[in-house]
Amino acid sequence: MIIGTLALAATSAQAQVPNLNELIPEGDGAISGRIIQLVALLTVLSVAPGLLIMVTSFTRFVVAFSFLRSGLGLQSTPANLFLISLSLFMTFFVMGPTFDKAWQEGVKPLTENRISEGEAFTKTTEPFREFMLEHVRPKDLQTFADLASATYPKAAEGEKIDLRIIIPAFMISELRRGFEIGFLIALPFLVIDMIVATLVMSMGMMMMPPTVIALPFKILFFVLIDGWNILVSGLVKSFF
Repeated sequence: MIIGTLALAATSAQAQVPNLNELIPEGDGAISGRIIQLVALLTVLSVAPGLLIMVTSFTRFVVAFSFLRSGLGLQSTPANLFLISLSLFMTFFVMGPTFDKAWQEGVKPLTENRISEGEAFTKTTEPFREFMLEHVRPKDLQTFADLASATYPKAAEGEKIDLRIIIPAFMISELRRGFEIGFLIALPFLVIDMIVATLVMSMGMMMMPPTVIALPFKILFFVLIDGWNILVSGLVKSFF
């Protein structure tokens, strides 16, 4: 009885297992093609978060918040988790129209089998291309275009600029703007540090670190001017 049940279960399992020929279409190179597609898909999924950070406003936000924490003199407050989460949500807010356009024109038609993978890639990356070209600095774009022309053939007149040129140029531009904003953030805190250091030295308190006394004044100053609201709204408005 038990042996017959196990044999019946094994037969049913074998009937449910699809044939390899059904999974792989006929033709030479079909297996290798599927393997290459699988490897490419796994590679894209593994680097997708990094790719999204490269082509969005995340870099400017996280650099500005890092300068804020350094200017305040706080080592772990706010925590990295909070700063990164806030940067991500601000990125989603700024990049919302771009994400929606990429989904409607590229990803959604692909999931519905209305367009091919190549066409979907072009239509998905086009909104990000427009966003980067709108905010990239012309000097950085020209620099990478000149560097690329020494190795790759120069793009024809009216041809779209390759993403391998736009993406690094955009990242350099975002780093530059992030450092510019960081300088403006750190400058008032530096002034407070200098004033406190001068007062401490004039009172002969040689053993008292000025940063310890300046820390509460810097926090009080940032709270009184509603610094979080000013900083976040300024960062968001810099993209509009």
